[in-house]
Amino acid sequence: MKRIVAACICCSVLLLGISGYSQQANPQKLNLKQCIETGIANNFDVWQRQLQAESDKANWKQVKLNIFPDLNASAGHSFNQGRSIDPYTNSPVTQSFNSSNYGVNSNVVLFNGFAIQNNIKQNSLAYRAATMELQQEKDNLTVNIILTYLQVLSNTDLVEQAKNQMVLSGKQVERLEVLNKEGAIRPSAFSDLKGQYAGDRVSIINAENALETSKINLSRLMNVPYNKDMELEKIGPESFAAIYETSSAGIYETALKQLAMIKAVDLRQQSAGKGVKVAKGQLFPRLTFGVGVSTSFSSVAFQSQYLNTVYSPTSDSAIVSNVKYPVYRFHDNFTTSSKIPYMDQLDNNLYTSFGFSLSIPLFNSLAQRNRIKQAKINLKNAEVTASYTRTQLSRDIDLAYINMTSAADRYKVLLEQVNALNESFKAAEILFQQGVGNSVDYLTVKNNLDRANINLIIAKYDYVLRIKILDYYQGKQLW
Repeated sequence: MKRIVAACICCSVLLLGISGYSQQANPQKLNLKQCIETGIANNFDVWQRQLQAESDKANWKQVKLNIFPDLNASAGHSFNQGRSIDPYTNSPVTQSFNSSNYGVNSNVVLFNGFAIQNNIKQNSLAYRAATMELQQEKDNLTVNIILTYLQVLSNTDLVEQAKNQMVLSGKQVERLEVLNKEGAIRPSAFSDLKGQYAGDRVSIINAENALETSKINLSRLMNVPYNKDMELEKIGPESFAAIYETSSAGIYETALKQLAMIKAVDLRQQSAGKGVKVAKGQLFPRLTFGVGVSTSFSSVAFQSQYLNTVYSPTSDSAIVSNVKYPVYRFHDNFTTSSKIPYMDQLDNNLYTSFGFSLSIPLFNSLAQRNRIKQAKINLKNAEVTASYTRTQLSRDIDLAYINMTSAADRYKVLLEQVNALNESFKAAEILFQQGVGNSVDYLTVKNNLDRANINLIIAKYDYVLRIKILDYYQGKQLW
């Protein structure tokens, strides 16, 4: 039932997220924050982590309650025929009768090797680890959305660049078409430009396909329907000019303190350590204290009312000093027997008890010893995972830092290259229009400039992505 309710809640959240997205996506551009919030609200893996955290929280609350006494009540009613035992008189009877019994008992564990206390701590750490893993899932999704968001922006700029290339080639084709009809140029020059124009049109088709593919990928991460008219806000130019001053060593030290991934593996390791103590605690004697109250009723329970006591002779005699004397006896007289009332029986049969119970584990096929070994294996696995995670994090940060510096250098060089090729293209365009330069030289310079512009667009968004990744390792706000 809990899973069904959780699934209904998840579906409701998904429908609300999709409807909210559809209402916002059309009238205005989406910014990075909106994309991330929508993705986190709708992502299936995030829901799973959320439900796991809630489950661990429920387990933690339950083990905390285990330290309190339990309280149980029982009630029973039976119909008896033939020879049986009357629960009221505890004597055999051969008749049909009804009987009832009621009881209340409570037990509390006084000592069990601190297993309960360590179990509380173990589940508390497991719950905290689950919350960190939930945050880690959100962080991973955030990074993926940022990557795809930047891909959409990059592909949007590439489409615009391809269209600009086609417009420029189209103008040259129109100009040369007139000159070719007049016989003022060589036919090969006109055909060269027509080929370039067709190539630019193909570039637009490829760029638009890449753009729509990246939009679909972003929609998938946000778990919303694909919208061809999706528009994203541009990133400010200050992001491209940012200078990252923190060293990789400083980033790593900050990541150890801020990153949810590290906190999660550390908490899992601590939880596994408490699991070993829980298993060892089961080797100690278990001391419990219990109290109980019970009573019963029988339909064949009868009672007689006392009337008087009479003194009457008997047929027996006794001889004292050779003198024979008759023997008298006392005889109690009662009225006819009547059934004992229900409530009177419950009151008369009331029974209370309390006591201590000590259970000492002597031999159980070494099951508990093996549980301790298994708990130690789990602890060792958690320690190895924590160590490996730190090592992997250090390598990832070093690689990300190198990629960031390389992206920054590449962006600067490409910016200089575009500026230089712009000057070369202007000169080649003037010469070509004046009939001094040939089409081969013109197209060579133009293609070099086009490739440089495309590389510059890719490089600047790659640089922003590398910065965002380093910010993520430091726990900084990513939007």
